[in-house]
Amino acid sequence: MSKGLDHETLNENVKKVQYAVRGELYLRASELQKEGKKIIFTNVGNPHALGQKPLTFPRQVVALCQAPFLLDDPNVGLVFPADAIARAKHYLSLTSGGLGAYSDSRGLPGVRKEVAEFIERRDGYPSDPELIFLTDGASKGVMQILNSIIRGSSDGILVPVPQYPLYSAAISLYGGSLVPYYLEETANWGLDIKNLRQSVVQARSNGITPRAMVIINPGNPTGQCLSEANLKELLQFCYQENVVLMADEVYQQNIYQDERPFLSARKVLLDMGLPMSKEVQLVSFHTVSKGYWGECGQRGGYFEMTNIPPQTVDEIYKVASISLSPNVPGQIFLGLMVNPPKPGDISYLKFVQEGKSVLESLRRRAHIMTNGFNSCRNVVCNFTEGAMYSFPQIRLPPRAIEAAKKLGKVPDVFYCLKLLEATGISTVPGSGFGQKEGGVIYCFFYRVFHLRTTILPAEEDMPAIMESFKKFNDEFMEQYEDHTGYSRM
Repeated sequence: MSKGLDHETLNENVKKVQYAVRGELYLRASELQKEGKKIIFTNVGNPHALGQKPLTFPRQVVALCQAPFLLDDPNVGLVFPADAIARAKHYLSLTSGGLGAYSDSRGLPGVRKEVAEFIERRDGYPSDPELIFLTDGASKGVMQILNSIIRGSSDGILVPVPQYPLYSAAISLYGGSLVPYYLEETANWGLDIKNLRQSVVQARSNGITPRAMVIINPGNPTGQCLSEANLKELLQFCYQENVVLMADEVYQQNIYQDERPFLSARKVLLDMGLPMSKEVQLVSFHTVSKGYWGECGQRGGYFEMTNIPPQTVDEIYKVASISLSPNVPGQIFLGLMVNPPKPGDISYLKFVQEGKSVLESLRRRAHIMTNGFNSCRNVVCNFTEGAMYSFPQIRLPPRAIEAAKKLGKVPDVFYCLKLLEATGISTVPGSGFGQKEGGVIYCFFYRVFHLRTTILPAEEDMPAIMESFKKFNDEFMEQYEDHTGYSRM
């Protein structure tokens, strides 16, 4: 007799979920690590795991909040700067029992106020703290909103492909339908609005009603930055099609080119004026996990709602209440991110220098990685304009595809597994992020695939990593290219 947690009786939606970032490649990498092989985990944007040092000021503040008895020590001022002590006292005053007590289910009101003030400084428009919910990282916020929107399999969510698999996984989990709209690699992963409209027509012909649209800006895994013109087109589309825009903006500090500074979807929407500024429903997400903070394990994030009816806000609050509250240390990290040290503060110069150092190094690493990939045979890579990832195109010859099929592997999974075994570099196959149906034939029957890697390995290690990749790739191509029937590219 079957039991409730036997595999055959599980919720089918759970079994449909796939999450490539920690899928087959990650599990194999973990096995190899246990066997003693050195593994470079570039499969996930996890800066501190790859050597990025925590920023000093926020860690000082949270340390004092975690151990408030230190504030009573007469020597505390010898170890901690005065502004860190003051901020720790400020955050402790916002709680009803320190970091060990639940907060409001939306998060601490004082931190939500700081988030609202940050948004106003960024966008030039007031923000209402009552429409801001603090969350355990941006992912929990995304899942909460998708859970509120999706009612069944006929509800569609427009997602950019290549996409971050959080979206496909969560949409499957909640029983909705993912409606892909494809980014154009030859246009630096730009959006073709005609393609977007075709996706909507196709979805409706299949009985699916698009109810929300996701944008990731800067892009994950593709690294592109949306221009103001792109955002206006997207917002106009959402207005015409009456869909909610979910703006995943967690990489807004990670910009490595000067042509297109980050613009929030909210700012562009409000700049567009009536009627759109009062009609388009928008939910925006941010986190402490990215930028130059990289505090992934702290799980601090927020979402802000624009033009969402009060009754809906109440329902979302009700669901948030089931989890009682987001973690309080993460909320404090978020408060420090949106309200960092100011000019004149004791910690200001050190804080700015640490953040600038991280971002400048990431910019250099983006160039090293892009140039490294483009020096390899059968590999082409757009420059990483933003975020933390590179998404090179790998052109696989027919014999490699045949070898993959014999092993029952998707060709890019086969390539990435070979890369892992040979070099210890753990990546994510591009198929985990989606691609155009049937793949793309390049020429001479070579097929186009991709992989995603972070640009986060230490800068001093990056040249050797790219040299290791190049050596593997060139040997792989030499092994699987048929020199009698196909050209070498």
